[in-house]
Amino acid sequence: MKATIWHNPRCSKSRETLALLEAAPGVEVTVREYLKVPPSRDELAALYARAGLSPGEGLRRGEAVAKELGLADASDDAILDAMAAHPILIERPLVETAKGVRLGRPPEAVRGIL
Repeated sequence: MKATIWHNPRCSKSRETLALLEAAPGVEVTVREYLKVPPSRDELAALYARAGLSPGEGLRRGEAVAKELGLADASDDAILDAMAAHPILIERPLVETAKGVRLGRPPEAVRGIL
């Protein structure tokens, strides 16, 4: 099985989720450091749709740029635009497999798509 993790190596939950994926038998992991290779707005919209999450649920509201842009009550479209422009706003890690997409918070949440 193939799994893609949208990863930030500075994040402990992202590192824990990556370790869980690497330890899972038969899982071929692709690491995408989204701060270096940001997803497009369309990629984000598709990921959240597959995860059953709204963009607002995937927003790192505590980031300074989220506050500066006034995203607390923003529309999903505005949030997606902001995430595409400022990938630090993307809650991590997101894991994608053929079975779906999960936010690895907690890391064990990804087991359901392995």
